Amino acid sequence: MAKTQLGARVDEDVAELAKKRAADLGLSVGDYLARLVQDDASGLRARAVEAAARFLAEHQTVFDEAEQAQRAPRETRAA
Repeated sequence: MAKTQLGARVDEDVAELAKKRAADLGLSVGDYLARLVQDDASGLRARAVEAAARFLAEHQTVFDEAEQAQRAPRETRAA
């Protein structure tokens, strides 16, 4: 497949994040950006976000209970 070079200006922090994330995935920045665009265009990203939202909604009480347990003062017992 033929490749086309694109030029884009982004904030330095965004550029650094893209470089680091691409490296984490073992990809070039160009391949990483291509993957992001393909995932977005195919609806994959939207479906993943929707699935995560459904999961959180279904299990919110579990997360709330765990958070409350962490905040509750620990009982100390004398030996």
